Amino acid sequence: MPGQNLGVVEENGPRAPGGADEGRIGRLVALGQALSDPIRVRMLGMMAEGRGCCSLPDCGVPVEDQDAGICVCEFEAYFGMGQSKVSYHMKKLKEAGFAHEERRGRWSFYSLNRDAARGLLAETADHLGHRPEAGDG
Repeated sequence: MPGQNLGVVEENGPRAPGGADEGRIGRLVALGQALSDPIRVRMLGMMAEGRGCCSLPDCGVPVEDQDAGICVCEFEAYFGMGQSKVSYHMKKLKEAGFAHEERRGRWSFYSLNRDAARGLLAETADHLGHRPEAGDG
C-alpha cells in the first residue's frame, strides 16, 4: 500500500503538559527521588531529630551558629563523604521540599522543613486515593 497514510490513533488522545496535575506529578516524582536513597533517608532522620551542628571541634563553625541546623561538615563526617556528594544529596532533598538551607557566611545549614514534608505526604496520600481519617496519624 505505498503512498497510503494510515495515521496513528491514540486511545486517550494526546495530553498537553502543564496544569495542576502536572505540578502534582512533578512534586511526587521529586519526593520519590528524594526517598530513593538510604543516605538521604538517614539525612532526613538526622534533621528530624533536631540535631544541631557541630559535634566536630575542628570544622570551624562559629559557636553562635552551632545550633542553627546541621552544616555540611557534620554530614561529611557522619557519612564519610566529601562536600560535593553531600551537596548532591541535599539538592535532591531541597528539590522535594524536605530541606531548608540557610547560608551564613561560607557555611550552609540544613534543617527539616516539617510543614512542607507534611504537605508532601498528605498530597501523596490524596493522589493515591487515601484520605486520612481521625486517628490515622
